[in-house]
Amino acid sequence: MSTAILTGPPVAGSPLEADLRALGFDVRTANDATAAAELINAVPAQERVAVVDPRFVGHLHALRLALTDPRFPAAAVPGALTAQPAARAALTRAVGRIPVGAGTAHLTDVLTDTLTESLDRDEIGLHRVELGSLVATVALTPAQREDAREAVAAVDDEAVRLRTAVKSRDGFFTTYCISPYSRYLARWCARRGLTPNQVTTTSLLTALIAAGCAATGTRGGFVAAGFLLLFSFVLDCTDGQLARYSLQYSTMGAWLDATFDRAKEYAYYAGLALGAARGGDDVWALALGAMVLMTCRHVVDFSFNEANHDATANTSPTAALSGKLDSVGWTVWVRRMIVLPIGERWAMIAVLTALTTPRIVFYALLIGCALAACYTTAGRVLRSLTRRARRTDRAAQALADLADSGPLAELIARSARGRGRTGSFLAPVMAFLSAAVLLVWVIFENDPASWLTVGVAFCSALLAGAAVARPLKGALDWLVPPFFRAGEYVTILVLAARADVPGALPAAYGLVAAVAYHHYDTVYRIRGGTGAPPRWLVRATGGHEGRILVITVLAAALSPSGFTIALTALAVALALLVLIESIRFWVSSQAPAVHDEGEPA
Repeated sequence: MSTAILTGPPVAGSPLEADLRALGFDVRTANDATAAAELINAVPAQERVAVVDPRFVGHLHALRLALTDPRFPAAAVPGALTAQPAARAALTRAVGRIPVGAGTAHLTDVLTDTLTESLDRDEIGLHRVELGSLVATVALTPAQREDAREAVAAVDDEAVRLRTAVKSRDGFFTTYCISPYSRYLARWCARRGLTPNQVTTTSLLTALIAAGCAATGTRGGFVAAGFLLLFSFVLDCTDGQLARYSLQYSTMGAWLDATFDRAKEYAYYAGLALGAARGGDDVWALALGAMVLMTCRHVVDFSFNEANHDATANTSPTAALSGKLDSVGWTVWVRRMIVLPIGERWAMIAVLTALTTPRIVFYALLIGCALAACYTTAGRVLRSLTRRARRTDRAAQALADLADSGPLAELIARSARGRGRTGSFLAPVMAFLSAAVLLVWVIFENDPASWLTVGVAFCSALLAGAAVARPLKGALDWLVPPFFRAGEYVTILVLAARADVPGALPAAYGLVAAVAYHHYDTVYRIRGGTGAPPRWLVRATGGHEGRILVITVLAAALSPSGFTIALTALAVALALLVLIESIRFWVSSQAPAVHDEGEPA
């Protein structure tokens, strides 16, 4: 429920009240500031309240942006402001500070502007809407009203609304091959009352059908899979555009969009592997390798962004050079395409699926993503080494949460605490050694399914604990979570491949998918401002070092067929544990609405 209070001199024939009702507001009027204060205080604290000057002249979409966007506790344009429950107390204080009596007319003549300035001083996160070509003003005279109406008539707000429904930063394929028509599909969905979450779910179902088509192993199935994967991507673009078009943002929506993207892509990999197997070609190792590479790429992205988004003195020559290159149009598109973002990647997968074989699809995917990962990681390392940023405690905690350390690493970290210096390169070096020691052993040892491997895994856990013994505030400490992910995922891949029995690699694929879901869930909880998953969940899953120890013990203690069964059981148990807790959290979450404006890799 939302209430709009019109306070100021009435204007005959104004469509303002009708516009506010069209936006879902219950409209009330107040003759003066005192009456407005009484009405504001009478609105229940859990409801949104808007204050609008009756002399407001502007586009309906300007009002929509100011009064209905759920992402901000308070927002304003000239002549209109809104406060959600989180900002209601500040609005009440602002109203209470307005003096009454002689000499106060300059404060109450345009009451909305006075309240907006007061809310801005309270630093509650007031959002001043960037209007661009849209019009929003308070017309104090008939002449000003006429001029404002002419300015409104000169700009088509529906065209602006459609244009701004598209992300401000997108890949080349998405910008030129999808968005020119998907925005109209988003408007079609909005006019029929469909929600972004419904479109997101439809996109997931379409991708799962595409995976099923790929799993048939026939040329017709591969062609159908390619077309359906592209259509799934069109819907994937549409859900975000629908959210921006109708301002239907939510934390759960952002989580669904992000996690379903990964679920769609990884389910499609599995479908390709099943289809190849029907044709006599075993590409499960390639499918698992592609999933490991993509997940590690995303962890690099997430860790770097979390380490730097609120850092102070956060500049570097490398970043300055990047900014200069952005001023040269063609370099922007080249740099966006070279990282193989989701649009370009899905287009490549779809076309190659229809025209070639699953093995070629995975070869192209692994080569392209490996080059992209090298390019982006090298650039971020250079930025980190050349900038003099000071990381915050919040960033250090986010990196520690992304590290996903379990009870054993925590115990080791407590015993090693105080022996390293915060801000040095000790943490990423220890994390690198933790992964490298284990991977070199399992890759080059003739028989990695042995108790010696368990001992190496324990040494790896010791190094992992040392890596997180101090707050992760160093220049390269954002590399710690990616090193841990690579060590865990590749160990599972190699041990399953070396088992050399049917079903081992598919079981490993399911296990890595379950663990990766847990890690993506952690990322989006942090992004939503709700913190990491509860510690009991991290301890119950063992942390990365605990899972590695369990898997190496299973490989040493069981036969290859028994190891396969154990991997399957572990995958099912972990998937149920993390999914149940994740669904419970997101369904009940009261996190503020968010929406991702950048295209994930």
